[in-house]
Formats: sequence, structure tokens, C-alpha cells
Amino acid sequence: QVTLVESGGGLVQAGGSLRLSCAASRSTFSINTMAWYRRAPGEQRELVARITRGGNTDYLDFVKGRFTISRDNAKNTVYLQMNSLKPEDTAVYYCYVALDTGYWGQGTQVTVSS
Repeated sequence: QVTLVESGGGLVQAGGSLRLSCAASRSTFSINTMAWYRRAPGEQRELVARITRGGNTDYLDFVKGRFTISRDNAKNTVYLQMNSLKPEDTAVYYCYVALDTGYWGQGTQVTVSS
């Protein structure tokens, strides 16, 4: 069992930056993979980035070079640093972990204006 709470979303202009945080209610040390997904209006949910305990990362092609995922197990938190934001990045962003089953955060809205 784990509760995930995202924060850090908001409204920014194109080219701006945001850092999303996902705080877990339990230790994340034993969680192999933590991930960020997003869902844009009228689109299916897509994987944005994921990170393993060993620090291996994967990114959606569209965000490579602009987004960075990281984790701090001492704080039970995973982050998504988003730079050079584009209007196409507008979406609700969700934190996700898999334990006995999958767990999702409530989502945080990111809106990028031009």
C-alpha cells in the first residue's frame, strides 16, 4: 500500500521550467521503478519518464534533453525537472509505482502557453 501525492504543476510560458514532485507515503528504497505519465486532452496516457533503483532512466522521445527524472529515497520522493517547456507538454502528469498492484497519484496539471 502506498499513497502518492504530486505537486509543482502550474501555468508557465513556452520555454519556461517546472519541477514536479511525487511524495510517497512509505519507503521507496525497495521500489524498483518509479515513473511519470501524462495525459493530454483527448489523448491516451503515455509514459514520460521512469527511473530504477540503480539510476537507469528512460524518456519519451519528445522530452529527451528537456526533462530529467530523479529520485531521493531518503525523502521518499521522485522528481521530474521540466525545462524548455512547449505547449505540447500541456497535460495532467501522474506519478506511478508498482507494488502488489499499480498505484497512481491524483495528478497535477501542467499548462504551457505560447
